[in-house]
Amino acid sequence: MTASWWRGRCRSGAGGWTLVELLIVISLITLLAGISLASYRTAVVRSREAVLKEDLFRMRDAIDQYFADKSVYPPALDSLVADGYIRQVPEDPFTGSPATWQTVLAEPDFDNPTATLGVFDVKSGAEGMALDGTPYAEW
Repeated sequence: MTASWWRGRCRSGAGGWTLVELLIVISLITLLAGISLASYRTAVVRSREAVLKEDLFRMRDAIDQYFADKSVYPPALDSLVADGYIRQVPEDPFTGSPATWQTVLAEPDFDNPTATLGVFDVKSGAEGMALDGTPYAEW
C-alpha cells in the first residue's frame, strides 16, 4: 500500500474510526459510568437516611402523644399501633424489618416503684455509619 492509495481512500469518504479514537470514547464512557454509579449509590444511602430520620421523628412524636394522653409511656411499640397513634411500626430502611428497632425504657419513678417502665425513646437497630460519620444506632 502506498501513501497515495491511502490519501485517495480518505478523500472518497470511506473513512472510519481509528483504534485510538475508539479507545478514547470507550474510556470516557467508562469514566462517566463510574462517576454516575458512585453518585447513584450515595443518593440511595442518602434517601434511606432521610427515611430513617422521618420514621424516628414520627415514632417519637407518637410516643410523646401517647404520654400526653395517658400519662404513662407505652409498654411497647405495638401499643402505639393498637391504640391508633400510628398505623403500623415502620420498617427500618437499613435492616428491612420492623422488629429491629431498639427501644429505650423510661427512668423508674421513685414515687411509684411498682409502675411498669414504658418506651421512652426509639433508636435504629442498623449497624453501620451514616454519611456524616455518626452511627445509625445513635440517631
